[in-house]
Amino acid sequence: MKGHVFNRLTTAIAPTTNIKSSHKPSNNITETHIISLIHSSNSTKQLRQIHAQIILHNLFASSRITTQLISSASLHKSIDYALSIFDHFTPKNLHIFNVLIRGLAENSHFQSCISHFVFMLRLSVRPNRLTYPFVSKSVASLSLLSLGRGLHCLIVKSGVEYDAFVRVHLADMYVQLGKTRGAFKVFDETPEKNKSESVLLWNVLINGCSKIGYLRKAVELFGMMPKKNVASWVSLIDGFMRKGDLKKAGELFEQMPEKGVVSWTAMINGFSQNGEAEKALAMFFQMLDAGVRANDFTVVSALSACAKVGALEAGVRVHNYISCNDFGLKGAIGTALVDMYAKCGNIEAASLVFGETKEKDLLTWTAMIWGLAIHGRYEQAIQYFKKMMYSGTEPDGTVFLAILTACWYSGQVKLALNFFDSMRFDYFIEPSVKHHTVVVNLLSRVGQDSQGYQNSQNSFTKLLQLKPKHPSSYVLLSNIYAAEGRWKDVARVRTLMQRRSIKKDPGWSYIEVNGHVHRFEAGGHKLAKEIHSKLEDIMAGAREQGYMPGTEWVLHNIKEEKEEALGCHSEKLALAFGLIQTTPGTTIKIVKKLTICGDCHSLMKYASKISQREIVLRDTRFHYFKDGTCSCRDYW
Repeated sequence: MKGHVFNRLTTAIAPTTNIKSSHKPSNNITETHIISLIHSSNSTKQLRQIHAQIILHNLFASSRITTQLISSASLHKSIDYALSIFDHFTPKNLHIFNVLIRGLAENSHFQSCISHFVFMLRLSVRPNRLTYPFVSKSVASLSLLSLGRGLHCLIVKSGVEYDAFVRVHLADMYVQLGKTRGAFKVFDETPEKNKSESVLLWNVLINGCSKIGYLRKAVELFGMMPKKNVASWVSLIDGFMRKGDLKKAGELFEQMPEKGVVSWTAMINGFSQNGEAEKALAMFFQMLDAGVRANDFTVVSALSACAKVGALEAGVRVHNYISCNDFGLKGAIGTALVDMYAKCGNIEAASLVFGETKEKDLLTWTAMIWGLAIHGRYEQAIQYFKKMMYSGTEPDGTVFLAILTACWYSGQVKLALNFFDSMRFDYFIEPSVKHHTVVVNLLSRVGQDSQGYQNSQNSFTKLLQLKPKHPSSYVLLSNIYAAEGRWKDVARVRTLMQRRSIKKDPGWSYIEVNGHVHRFEAGGHKLAKEIHSKLEDIMAGAREQGYMPGTEWVLHNIKEEKEEALGCHSEKLALAFGLIQTTPGTTIKIVKKLTICGDCHSLMKYASKISQREIVLRDTRFHYFKDGTCSCRDYW
């Protein structure tokens, strides 16, 4: 029906003249009819066709029509078009300003939103209760505390400070600005009658307290609420998830009178963010079994959990759910699918999904480039980087990190340094600790006698200045010293870590067997006896083939302790478990939270040859072990 209507419209584009006319509107097409067409449009192209009809029928002086045009253009994310319509309409009134300010704020054009608010005041157009909430959102998004306080004063002078809509957004502005005390002041000054009627105001305070970890106050407010809604429960659940109190979050979830998709998603995302991907996936499928339909955020959270632990089978199940329920490959879902397939080892599927994803944004490009990087395909990563640039997408620090990583894994030192310099000098992006870490890793391989060694030492200094409390910087330095047998330097680094109370992250490994994810830490599992027995068999067979434990990879200098420590590494336990639990010929897929050590890397090569199996291990990159060799060619 829509297509039939729009096929009757001319494709002429509105002229760039002021939308003001003394002509009487044509009687053939009414204002109401035009507004109805605007509401039914589904693209900017159709809006332009309608705009042409407005010009042809002398309806361009109608404030109602222009307001609806700007609103629809904003909904279609055509902000430049919305601004053009606004610029050519005179005289500008409250309704025109309000619809533009809202559109700018909702499309994250926060600076422009504030500028047009100032323009509004200069034209002596008085704001109302529909103006301030979107200006306050923009102020908070840009962290403009002084302007926020000024806006608060203006709201009071305007006499709308007790309006429920304005008050909720004012409190939320203070929360987003990190000034919870200001939010409480707004709350405390709210008349009791308004408080009892505004669940949103209570939710804003609970959410604010939860975000800063002030959970005792959040729980107190939650208990005092006259009435609660789903957002009330979810805000508190999110707070406990942020704190890492998964048990309390789970108890709240069970207490909820009704569990909808939003509450399920809060739990799934919370588990995933707290390193409990297995629980996140179990909860996702439990939700589906309960008959609750997932939304975009739910499937993105589930796919993220799959990516973290390499759960390809679970990821395929989620993908099938997406396809069968007509979600479509767009935006965050397309990006999450690309990321999942890449990190679960199927880069071909990632590439296929990328090609089918509509409306690729920077995150989509980054996911694909990063996937190619961790699979050791630096040439393709660079090709995609160039395609991204040709598409008009501006790079950021994250996509530069991906392309630097691609160069690192392929040993392309000069190319990496060129990208590093381009990031700083062409795009004015300040390198983060992660950028410096990649450069340090790359340069440390050049050798002590080269200029690269001196550069790596300089980068180490910069790294420790940027993040003096970050454990990865110290671990990286310790590993390099240990590999060179510089035990005094290793001890010095370890002492420095102890003095600064810096602890190394635990080295977990994951393996998916028959659709279930199993996690291993150094030392413990319910099948520990069988696993260690199998591991002893693997190591005995490897020794017969020439394997010698690489004790230089253990960060202490006692031979017996070294060999014992090597046998407990989580990736070896996962390998043994995979060989026990799967049939001969099945590919073993392991995800390692930290970088694999040289000894485990060596053993994996021998194990692939002895078992006649392909072993795929992902740490910061993918290693494909087959017939005694690794795809990384011992460069990682």
